Amino acid sequence: MDINLSTNKIKRIGLIGNLQKAECASIIRRATGLIERAGREALVDGDVTKLAREVDMLLVFGGDGTMLRATRDIAGSRTPLLGINIGGLGFLTAVPSSELASALEHIWQGEFTYESRALIEVSGLCHGKQIRKSALNDIVISRGALSRLISLDVSVNGELITRYRCDGLIVSSPTGSTAYSLAAGGAVVLPTAEVFALTPICPHALSNRSIILPLDSTICIKAMNPVPATILSVDGEVVADLDADNEVTVRRSRSSVRLVSFANNTFLEALRRKLQWRGAYV
Repeated sequence: MDINLSTNKIKRIGLIGNLQKAECASIIRRATGLIERAGREALVDGDVTKLAREVDMLLVFGGDGTMLRATRDIAGSRTPLLGINIGGLGFLTAVPSSELASALEHIWQGEFTYESRALIEVSGLCHGKQIRKSALNDIVISRGALSRLISLDVSVNGELITRYRCDGLIVSSPTGSTAYSLAAGGAVVLPTAEVFALTPICPHALSNRSIILPLDSTICIKAMNPVPATILSVDGEVVADLDADNEVTVRRSRSSVRLVSFANNTFLEALRRKLQWRGAYV
């Protein structure tokens, strides 16, 4: 994590919005006015990769899905992103839209940090097609439409863990621990931790539990059965079917992304607020 002390570096701000959300257009207009009144330049471009090369910071308006698409589009770029939450839970969108003006003031004053988030990637031959995809949250192998268990052989660094019989398997990054993995019973992991979480979905064996692995591990997953269909998804988007004996490898990506965070908006504070944790404070 590195603290930005030079406010002069943040001159050109790129705006990315989820236009399917009714409030998005008006909030982007408001952001544009606030940016221009501060003597900065606001830019909008449908090509997110190109926009990231032209600006000093990207504001992403929407929910976590919008943030996930943006991080994939700019993977490897040093341009930092700040997520502005428009409805929904949103662990990646750090700032509620109601606090937009305050967040921009913190940026103009240099009162923020950059937090590096690791990306993970999956590669292999799937249904006759070579694939390589990166993810910020998770990589999931799951059953198709038929309500039947699938079998997956999983090894780490060449050593077999087990053959899972389950509805699917989630390999999540540290950032993705509060997404699908959490819903499937996985542990909450700080997003700066150097770990994978390997979480089976509805495993047949009650002893199968989420496993935490070092982030430098190489995880190999082999689909063992032709029926039902086995599907590979990356950050919630289906990318391929897996035939029997197809194997994919999951490892840490060489790319990462930088997210903007504020001192009063930490991950632990977000857990307390968004998950409505209650109890005594020590």
